[in-house]
Amino acid sequence: MLTRRGFLTQSARAAAACTIGSRSDRALAQPRPEPREARFYKRLPDGKANCRLCFRQCVIAQGSRGFCRNRENRGGTLYSMVYGRAAAVQLDPIEKEPMFHNLPGTDILCTGTASCNFRCKFCQNWHLSQRAPEELDSITLHTSPEDIVKAAREAGAGLSFTYNEPTVFYEFMYEIARIGKEQGLNTIFHTNGGMQADPLKALLAHMCGVTVDLKGFTADYYKDVSFAQMSPVLETVKLIKREGKWLEIVNLMVPTLNDDVKMIQEMCRWIRENLGPEVPLHFSRFFPAYRMTHLPPTPIRILEQAREIAVKEGMQFVYVGNVPGHRFNSTFCPKCNRVIVSRFHFTVMNVNIQNGKCWYCGYPIPGLWAA
Repeated sequence: MLTRRGFLTQSARAAAACTIGSRSDRALAQPRPEPREARFYKRLPDGKANCRLCFRQCVIAQGSRGFCRNRENRGGTLYSMVYGRAAAVQLDPIEKEPMFHNLPGTDILCTGTASCNFRCKFCQNWHLSQRAPEELDSITLHTSPEDIVKAAREAGAGLSFTYNEPTVFYEFMYEIARIGKEQGLNTIFHTNGGMQADPLKALLAHMCGVTVDLKGFTADYYKDVSFAQMSPVLETVKLIKREGKWLEIVNLMVPTLNDDVKMIQEMCRWIRENLGPEVPLHFSRFFPAYRMTHLPPTPIRILEQAREIAVKEGMQFVYVGNVPGHRFNSTFCPKCNRVIVSRFHFTVMNVNIQNGKCWYCGYPIPGLWAA
């Protein structure tokens, strides 16, 4: 049986939030899949291929791979090297994503693979995200989209795509989400926001909600800390909002790097003006990891200060994350200020929302709630 501890517990994978099948779990396992032709690319002269999946738009020579390490040019045809190759499959509470306004208290079956199109120095899951597929062969589960969906249904869970960046296993994610959505499952993904508009639109047709990492709010921070760009992320969140999908934003607050008061003010103001005050915003506590083990954990007072700034800027639902037991793990009604979803870290204790409204005062609470 699936549990929130996942399919298999092994200490070497625990640090990467990675647990995969051993049980009768190996009922999920299949023969090693062949690479799958990628979507969203253009053939170029001299056998090159132009990947059109993310903001990098890599031009890839024959026999080479793109920046993400997962897309390989074979004779002018671009292939996904991770289709059907899950390096992490685990049952989690949806709050862990974090996603707080989408069926709180329910479970999600999370799938991840290898690598990423960012190079964040603080990555908590670097064991997965900073590895090529072949480096994870010893823990990779060969499985099909159909069997991932079946496992989620058996667990009474929704589907999520996370741990490493889902963009880099787009084709695998797309098929799982398509089948899952057809079968009525709650489908979400957690992304760095670097996907191009066309593949994002196609994917959103099969998604219920998205959590987007907004790493910071300057181009230099994205460049220096994540080796990425901020502007594509801002376009991504606006597109998700326009497409009518549930959106939540998480900001990992790294001490001395993105905790500047002015930066936080500008970010919150931009979110309110471009996305709306009702978009949940999570300020998450940083813990030393990967190439930033020299920094201390984020002081809780800094997270609380960021929340105060966001509320002053008009944001209605602002959370303090990665601090178990903090009062702002919970959801408060913007009108009567009563607790309407009580949480202890990722555990939901009580929900006082009825027909999408505050049980106490009747104020509409945006989100996806149980009937």
